[in-house]
Amino acid sequence: MFRPKTRYVALPSPRAGVGEEIDRLICPKCDTSLEPARLTAALGVCYRCGYHFRLRAPERIAMLVEPGSFREEDQAITATDVLGFTDSQPYAKRIEQSRATTGANEAVTWGEATLAGHRLVLVVLDFAFMGGSMGAATGEKITNGIERAGQSRLPLLIVSASGGARMQEGMLALMQLAKTSAALGRLAAAGVPYISLLTDPTMGGVTASFASLGDVIIAEPGAMIGFAGARVIQQATYETLPDGFQTAEFLLAHGMIDLVVPRQELPAVLRQLLDLYAPTAAAPGLQLQRQAKKTAAPAPAVTR
Repeated sequence: MFRPKTRYVALPSPRAGVGEEIDRLICPKCDTSLEPARLTAALGVCYRCGYHFRLRAPERIAMLVEPGSFREEDQAITATDVLGFTDSQPYAKRIEQSRATTGANEAVTWGEATLAGHRLVLVVLDFAFMGGSMGAATGEKITNGIERAGQSRLPLLIVSASGGARMQEGMLALMQLAKTSAALGRLAAAGVPYISLLTDPTMGGVTASFASLGDVIIAEPGAMIGFAGARVIQQATYETLPDGFQTAEFLLAHGMIDLVVPRQELPAVLRQLLDLYAPTAAAPGLQLQRQAKKTAAPAPAVTR
């Protein structure tokens, strides 16, 4: 369902001295060894073939918004093992392991930030934390971000990277699909713009809820997007599935998303969308003037 884990190797560098080595990364698409410094400068995009590596939430925030403008909210909201769930190990232990390995408290980070001069609410999922899965705490933080956008009338940008609902929380996780979707319904009724950015992978209950409800839905090239995995679909339908049917490019060709945008071009495209959708500073004044004209008392009739 998901791509194989990235392989790290140590290869001799032509600039290294005797006995010295530098770590290089092998691109899973073109099988080329890549220099970490150049890959970082390219925003995690292979400079040989254009393959988009997955980004952590802090990296995604840093590349999108103006430096120092992001203010995180709800850091204290974290997952708890309400059901006492255990599979190969207790769910509580999985949570602690994810926190230790990722340095994050939950699979989602949200707050207010500035992008190209526009204040907005930014919500970013982190696939490194339990596959970006959506549990009760994750859904609560996403919903709080949506509601903040509605209350402040700020544009909303959600960056999805998730395997879907968190199975260790059972029905509590599934309830987050309705919860986030209902909050977005209220946001749409209020006329506040919502941009959804789908990254690799966006699957399961996340695709089936808030990720697919944007006013504009953007995806990164090559992102895997869908609900169930290809093998599950094939076993259920007994149909031969087309190649690449869960890629961003396939979904764009079939009208499921609006744009496929390379990572380096995302800030410029988002700026253009915010210029179009976000209200300008003059808009409230114009709206008040129009309302005043509509509610103004009619002029007295002239009698002769």
